[in-house]
Amino acid sequence: MRYIRYAFLGSLGVILISMSLANRDFVTLKLMPDALAEMLGFNAGMSLPLFVVVLGGIVAGLVIGFFWEWMREYKHRREATVKAREVRKLEREVGKLKTEKHEGKDEVLAILEEAG
Repeated sequence: MRYIRYAFLGSLGVILISMSLANRDFVTLKLMPDALAEMLGFNAGMSLPLFVVVLGGIVAGLVIGFFWEWMREYKHRREATVKAREVRKLEREVGKLKTEKHEGKDEVLAILEEAG
């Protein structure tokens, strides 16, 4: 399984490197369309290689997706934390009740009573 993963990552690397070498031409990215930029008097743009734009879009999509999923799962993490806290409290209470139940008894008999 490890070799399959390495083969997949290696082939992905080769594909990304060949895509980057094939798309080295510069493209201009603009913040707004030309008509809107002329009307507002503000036109921001920059020239980047095409592969940077493509790979940057993929990375930005991954980051936005991870953040969105993290925010969506917040209620589940909160509920799990509350349940874990409740389980710890109940385990402490059960332990305290067991010690009270077997108080004054022989330890061996208490262990046998718990097991049976």
